[in-house]
Amino acid sequence: MKTLNSRWMRSCAITFIVLCCALAVTSLSAWQAKPAFDLKASVNRGKAIYDTQCVTCHQEKGEGVKEVYPPLAKSDYLMANKSRAIAAVVNGAQGAITVNGAKYDGEMISLDLNDQQVSDVLNYVRNSWGNKGDAVRPDEVAPQRKRKPGE
Repeated sequence: MKTLNSRWMRSCAITFIVLCCALAVTSLSAWQAKPAFDLKASVNRGKAIYDTQCVTCHQEKGEGVKEVYPPLAKSDYLMANKSRAIAAVVNGAQGAITVNGAKYDGEMISLDLNDQQVSDVLNYVRNSWGNKGDAVRPDEVAPQRKRKPGE
């Protein structure tokens, strides 16, 4: 009887250890760091979005149309405020702005893009044509959807 009881205790102990290990592995996998943001892939996806959504106004090389559509290439206005750029894409923009010393007073319509697409297209324009900007991550987009144009 003592041997049977000893085997049962050993079996329970092994089962307990296995369950604890499984719980530890599950917990650790939940705490693993997010994969690094791939800016290059985002920029590549953003070019395709730019070519379908933005090129008509801002032109192929981001030069815009003088006195009508502001340039994105080497744009002091675009690069000065990442949050404002996000808000302009998701909410549109209107009113007078100064870009590279030139005044523009028009309206930009909001684009029907999801957070990933907004991130991608902004990463493309903020890292093309002489611009060099920090990555716009998809989780930075949602808070800007609540902003009113011009805020």
